[in-house]
Amino acid sequence: MKRIAMIAILVGSGFAAAPLVRAQDLNHAEFGAFAEYFRAHQTNTNFGGVGGRLSVNASKYFQVEAEMGYDFTQSFNQTFTVPGTGFTTTTVVQRSDFRVLHGLFGPKVQMGGPVKLFVTVKGGFDDFMFDKRAPGFSTFASSVDNLSISNTHPAFYPGAGAEFFLGPIGLRLDVGDEIYWANGARNNLKITFGPTIRF
Repeated sequence: MKRIAMIAILVGSGFAAAPLVRAQDLNHAEFGAFAEYFRAHQTNTNFGGVGGRLSVNASKYFQVEAEMGYDFTQSFNQTFTVPGTGFTTTTVVQRSDFRVLHGLFGPKVQMGGPVKLFVTVKGGFDDFMFDKRAPGFSTFASSVDNLSISNTHPAFYPGAGAEFFLGPIGLRLDVGDEIYWANGARNNLKITFGPTIRF
């Protein structure tokens, strides 16, 4: 029950912010999907996955956002020798049984115009889990439903980025430090990139 309540609060908070929006500023909300890179500094592990976010205008320069990401791949650096040329390093990406679920909510302050620079500060959770099943919507939904209090840690994300729009379609890049608490604060690089639709 606690798991369902935590997810409901995270997602519902985005919609609860809608009454804060003044009528003259209700010119759009944004829905975006993104590819995600998450570097767990404590274990030097590179995770990759996908996610989505919903942003609602509170004014021209202020939005309230909720986002969730699901990391189900890891990348590894492998060094091999090419005869006659020396060493070459390559990166291998493969599905991982160790996965991370991120849920964040908070404000975004942005500049106006077709290219928007922004800063954001969000709070939420990181959940670390093992799952041998192939990634997909059913495994993601199961992961959300089976959030474990013992593996779920509070998270704080300060970040910055840029959005570029041509009409209602845009691209967004975020870079920040996703800090989670597990026997102290753990700083982790997080980068997201993907399309955004304004409506």
